[in-house]
Amino acid sequence: MIKKTVGIFIFDDAEVLDFAGPFEVFSVTSQLNNYETHHVFTVGKSTNVVRAVNGLKVVPDFQFGDHPAIDILILAGGQGTRALLTDAETLNWVQETIRKAELTLSICSAARLLGKLGLLDQKPFCTHHEVYNHINEIAPLAIAQPDKRFVRSSEKLYTSSGISAGIDLSFHVIEQMLGKILAERTARYMEYRMLQ
Repeated sequence: MIKKTVGIFIFDDAEVLDFAGPFEVFSVTSQLNNYETHHVFTVGKSTNVVRAVNGLKVVPDFQFGDHPAIDILILAGGQGTRALLTDAETLNWVQETIRKAELTLSICSAARLLGKLGLLDQKPFCTHHEVYNHINEIAPLAIAQPDKRFVRSSEKLYTSSGISAGIDLSFHVIEQMLGKILAERTARYMEYRMLQ
C-alpha cells in the first residue's frame, strides 16, 4: 500500500464541513490502518490564521510553496471562493496543483475556481444548489448535474454538491482506492451511513 498525501486548501470564509468532513474521512481511514494510507494536511495561501465561515479559526499546516507534494487535492468551498476568483496567486497555485495531483476533489462552491480556470468546460459538475447560476455565468459551457450528490467531472477531477456531500465523495474515493471493506470500516467507526 502506497501512502497518499491529501492536501486540503482552506481560506477565509471557507465552509467548515467542506474541509473538516473530508479531513475526518481520510484521517480516520489512515488512523484505522496504522496511519499507512494517508498523510492529511491543510494548505493556505500563508500560515496565518484562517477564519472560516461563522468564525472558526484554523491555522494551515503549510502555505503555498512549502507544502509536500499533493497526491489528492481537496478544494473546500464557501463564501470565500468569490474573492478567490480575482486572486491570481491562488488561481495559479490551484491550477498547478491540480496539474500535478493524481486526483482533485472539489467540494461545494469550490467549483467556482474550476469554472474560472476552464476546467469544467464541456464537463459534468456538481456544486451547492445556490451556486449553479453563478457557475453558469463563470463557465457557461459546463454541464450542471443538480440531481447528483457528486460526479466525476474528468479522469482526475471530482466535484460534489453542497457542504455535507464532501463526506460522501470522500468515502467514494476511499472505496475506489482502497476497497469497500476499508471504506465501510471507517464509516462504522464514524457512525456514518455511506451512500449505497
